[in-house]
Amino acid sequence: MSPQKKKQSDFEYKLVIVTRSDLVLSAGKLAAQASHAAVDCTLLTKKNKSEWFSKWQREGAKKVVVKVECLDDFFPLKEKAENLGICTSLISDAGHTEIPEGTQTVLGIGPAPSNLIDQVTGELPLL
Repeated sequence: MSPQKKKQSDFEYKLVIVTRSDLVLSAGKLAAQASHAAVDCTLLTKKNKSEWFSKWQREGAKKVVVKVECLDDFFPLKEKAENLGICTSLISDAGHTEIPEGTQTVLGIGPAPSNLIDQVTGELPLL
């Protein structure tokens, strides 16, 4: 292993994007929605948990994308994350292209310590 590559276990911080399996989105649309969540969560964490943000950024800004079945699955995850002090962002689409305005597409969680985020999303399958 080269010194520049990190193993999954080397990351102490991460940001998780939770997607919905019940939405049919193009790859580009899903990437845009995930990007909105990543940017929003990053800015919130930088403002509210600056030490977490700095450590996450220094170690490579790990991001993980997972999936749930439907919109209703977002809300317990969001509540649990916030109860653990983790920043979250639920993204609603503007409705200009593929889906109706206001459709809640992805949930961003973090960046935060991996051991905290794993309490919220650790059992979810990767996208």
